[in-house]
Parts: sequence; structure tokens; C-alpha cells
Amino acid sequence: MALFLFLLLMAVVLGLIGAVAHSLFYLLIIGIVLVVADVAYASVRWSRRSQRRAVR
Repeated sequence: MALFLFLLLMAVVLGLIGAVAHSLFYLLIIGIVLVVADVAYASVRWSRRSQRRAVR
């Protein structure tokens, strides 16, 4: 969970810096990529957790 929150925080910070600073547009792109990677990581982790529980 800590990794998920850290990646989300870094994505927000990089996205804000990239949006505010005109010449640092690439930081906005990196922030967007981090958000996508973070969502993918969370969905894989949550899907694995739901598969471990046996339905009785």
C-alpha cells in the first residue's frame, strides 16, 4: 500500500510541476505514465488478493 501511495504522490507532484512550468511538459507526461502504472499495479495486486480466497 505504501508503494501505491508513493507512486500516486509522485505522479501528482510531477504532473503539477509539468503543468505549471511551460518548458517542463515532459514531467506532465511522466506523471501520467506513473498514474497509469500505479493503477495497473493496484489492479493486479487486488485481483491476486481476490483469487486467493476460496469460495465455500
